[in-house]
Amino acid sequence: MRVTDRRFALLLMAPAALFLAAFVLWPLVRFVSNAFYDISPIAGGPRTPVGLQNFIDAFASASFQGASARTVVYTVVVVVLEFALGLAVALIFAALGRRSTVFRTIFMYPLMIAPVVAGLLWRFLLIDNFGIVNELLVRAGVLQSADQVGWLSDPAIALFAVALPDVWLTTSFITLVLFAGLQTIPGEILEAARIDGARFPTMLFRVILPLLRPVMAVALIVRGIDAARAFDIILIQTNGGPQESTTTLSLLIYRTMTRYGDIGLASAMGTIYLIGMLLVASVAVAAIWRPGEAR
Repeated sequence: MRVTDRRFALLLMAPAALFLAAFVLWPLVRFVSNAFYDISPIAGGPRTPVGLQNFIDAFASASFQGASARTVVYTVVVVVLEFALGLAVALIFAALGRRSTVFRTIFMYPLMIAPVVAGLLWRFLLIDNFGIVNELLVRAGVLQSADQVGWLSDPAIALFAVALPDVWLTTSFITLVLFAGLQTIPGEILEAARIDGARFPTMLFRVILPLLRPVMAVALIVRGIDAARAFDIILIQTNGGPQESTTTLSLLIYRTMTRYGDIGLASAMGTIYLIGMLLVASVAVAAIWRPGEAR
């Protein structure tokens, strides 16, 4: 029996498809379906259909509303800082050419560090009273005492403080993606812009960034989703405190399921979370990538 190219391709994809169906699709279906039940936290306990009640309770929950707002703020802060820093460094690397090889290698080191390790490291750096950051600021004359700024204990700034390790950890990823995208821009286009007298700001916003739209869309969507589901790096630093000021949706869903044993409500929150991220990703693709746009 002769195997056509189409059948051969399907045979090659079958193991991966079965793996995804067993370990991704089926758990996702179960997770979403749990949102419509009141489930006993005891193994083998009853499952009582409640319709949309879990979704109503989720939207009415002040904890869910607060965690949603904090997740949005955290994601925006992390992604904006990472994109700005990553683009600046990628442009510097592109300008240096081959001379940036060593610097690129060093700059990628944070990608090799586990988020848990990064969270512990920055917790020691930012911890009150004897943190290295505050001690350096005192010696530089910026602060009068080491306990003047409570990076992880002040509810007003704790959310921004826990974002620092995430920015430090994954700016390298944005840089890597954008630098790769810069290599695909034809040099003739940039040279023509220079001959026409275009200055760097004009070239950046009128030539480089429009040509980088597909790459930017991928980088922003991947990092946006990753930042929105931040869990371990926040758990290690503050465990959601102080006063719930760093409790994001991931932490809230985790607590609702494990600490309070409300599987149905946690599943409803997670389902809303999933739909929200899909909608944001779709808008980002349409606004940044603009698929189907005439070139």
